[in-house]
Amino acid sequence: MASLKIVCSLMVIIGSLSFTPSRAFPGFNFGWGGGVGQTGGGYTGGGVGQTGGGYNGGGVGQTGGGYNGGGVGQTGGGYYGLSPAFYQYSCPQANDIVMSVLEKAIAKEPRMAASLLRLHFHDCFVQGCDASILLDDSATIASEKNSGPNKNSIRGFEVIDEIKARLEEACPQTVSCADILALSARGSTVLSGGPDWELPLGRRDSKTASLSGSNTNIPAPNSTIQNLIALFNRQGLSVVDLVALSGGHTIGVARCTTFKQRLYNQNGNNLPDATLERTYYNGLKTACPRTGGDNNISPLDFASPDKFDNTYFKLILWGKGLLSSDEVLLTGNVGNTVQLVKSFAQDEGLFFRQFATSMVRMGNVSPLLGFNGEIRTNCHLVN
Repeated sequence: MASLKIVCSLMVIIGSLSFTPSRAFPGFNFGWGGGVGQTGGGYTGGGVGQTGGGYNGGGVGQTGGGYNGGGVGQTGGGYYGLSPAFYQYSCPQANDIVMSVLEKAIAKEPRMAASLLRLHFHDCFVQGCDASILLDDSATIASEKNSGPNKNSIRGFEVIDEIKARLEEACPQTVSCADILALSARGSTVLSGGPDWELPLGRRDSKTASLSGSNTNIPAPNSTIQNLIALFNRQGLSVVDLVALSGGHTIGVARCTTFKQRLYNQNGNNLPDATLERTYYNGLKTACPRTGGDNNISPLDFASPDKFDNTYFKLILWGKGLLSSDEVLLTGNVGNTVQLVKSFAQDEGLFFRQFATSMVRMGNVSPLLGFNGEIRTNCHLVN
């Protein structure tokens, strides 16, 4: 069984920036790996959320499902033509190769798991899960890497490149970059202590990118609950998916610039966000001063920043969600988001099952199949 364009942006990390890890909560081991001098920034959480379908046919608020339950944004059967056994004969060692690279990369820098989870999320939300996020600028490509949510933020490309090189050696022109992103997201979740899931494969790589789509489709860290729901619905994802996938913020970090507004001018009145718990707020001010420090980083889940668990939801209930887009899941007062946050905070197994289901659903957003697209030999370039 296989092992493992995610909030949501809610996720903000890379570039040539030099980040200074904050020590607002020195009592915890943040496990940031490289720390100061690392490339990357923003928040590296992975996250998104929905109802319906799913590989286990269950999940929160879901009915039916299973392998033949249809796919996001499509009518008809199964996983849009994707199959967990897609590489069974053409490259049976594909997942083992992915996991061997991930194990080294995440052991060296635990934060990398969140970065790779986020790469898959930001890919799927723009043109579907087609590895368009990996394409560099060229005469015909305006790279998504230069969009507002991604510039100086997304990271982990070197890990994807290493995986691709290893796979090209073992199984030339066989495993797509889009599937590498999906496998890396699952593997990163598993290696961080989170759930495993049966992953449908067979995506092909795009020959185009959408800079404009990247600027408009990826949720911002200051999104309202209405914005979040609308952006998820645009991808065929539900409110349950939104909340569950936002739980990817149980790992990773965020740059000061993504939450500074909450500390000093949340509603344009030069006052902090009243929903922030006071001690947590005071710690964040140390990490993120009113002036400067935009690239300082703080954990999205300060209690267990490298461990994939349900603590993220508990922190939200305690007024300790880092981003506005985290806290509005509780305070936005729309639909059943409040009950979902409470349910996931109380039952980690429930969260894990729904996260796995929602990751499959997100990974099924508008894949290229059959003779559409291509299998890139270099993930950064069209063949």
